[in-house]
Amino acid sequence: MKLFLLLLTPLLVWAKVHYAKLEPYESVTLKSAVSALVLDVDLEAEGSLVDQKRVIYLDDRLDKINLETSNENLLILQETLKRKESYFHRINKLKTASAAQKDEAFYSFASAKTQYLDMQYKIAQLEDSIEKKSIVLHRKYLYEIMVRKGDYVSPGAPLAKIVDASRAKLVLYLDSEELEGIEEKSVYLDGKKTAYKVDKVWRVADEKFISSYRAEIYLDAPEGSFSKLVKVELK
Repeated sequence: MKLFLLLLTPLLVWAKVHYAKLEPYESVTLKSAVSALVLDVDLEAEGSLVDQKRVIYLDDRLDKINLETSNENLLILQETLKRKESYFHRINKLKTASAAQKDEAFYSFASAKTQYLDMQYKIAQLEDSIEKKSIVLHRKYLYEIMVRKGDYVSPGAPLAKIVDASRAKLVLYLDSEELEGIEEKSVYLDGKKTAYKVDKVWRVADEKFISSYRAEIYLDAPEGSFSKLVKVELK
């Protein structure tokens, strides 16, 4: 019986070996929110960390002209609104003014205010459109630019693929038995025990690997490159 227990003990501490690719923490495909002609792309920025730099420029010239005109119209409408409001308050206090005169002054004031608010909304839309036509990255790794100068894009068209390289992750597919007590298990990378833990576990079997459960381990960004294979053990 003692011999049987000795033989069984290594099986109890045995951990299944996984091999996972070291990936950036997050990968996102940026898509166009507008319809526009591609005026310029910075292909030299591909494969590098980009900060405070425009990498794709969509045609916003008509928007800028429209915005300038709209701002000028807003100033005129603002002055008109002030006068209409002042006149309404003045005539509304006059006992000699008829109800029809007061109503006319109110509706004129209300119409001027509506035009003013509509113009403010139009300006906000134009500013938003202009902003969305300059793809500026802030400390993001530009993996791929998916359009070229001269292309015409529609809403939803892929523009660029960017990754968050500030952290890394390992994706594992575990058997149900490996999920038992997973919160307490230590993570061994290439045979060495680390302070990392399994950060996220899907408790529903994976659609592709139907008998396995997806799990992710988040790591510090590597000093070298991503994509290398790492031996992972949980025990």
